[in-house]
Parts: sequence; C-alpha cells; structure tokens
Amino acid sequence: MKATKLSRFEDQIGELSLEEQLWLIERLVHRVRERHLPSLHEMANQLTIMANDKEIQSELRRINEEFAIADMSELVQTCGN
Repeated sequence: MKATKLSRFEDQIGELSLEEQLWLIERLVHRVRERHLPSLHEMANQLTIMANDKEIQSELRRINEEFAIADMSELVQTCGN
C-alpha cells in the first residue's frame, strides 16, 4: 500500500518543474528539521549527562583497561611471530 502511494507521489513530483521540485525539497528538509531537531538536541543533552556521570566514567575506564590488555596481548603475539 505505502509503496503504491509513494510511487504515485513520485510520479506527481516528476511532473513538477525543477524550480517546484527544489522548493518541495527545501520544504521537506525544513519539516524534518523542525520535527527531529529537538530530539537530536535532547540526545546530545543525554550524552553530555552520561559523559559527566561518575559511574559511567568508571565503567568506561574499566572497559578501556580491558581493551588495553587485549591490545597488548595482540601486539605481543604479532611481535613474537
């Protein structure tokens, strides 16, 4: 159903002039930004809060230490061969 609707919509857009198509694209981008930009800002705020969280910082340090050990093991194996 959606594919058919979108296909018809695409055909109708093809009948527009280049200027009308560009105007439509600009309007669509504007609508998407209006609708989703606040959620992107909220996500950035949440990431900032997480980055400043002491427990998360501690867990990230622990993970980095584990990877450092794994990286060192891989380096030793590579140099030994």
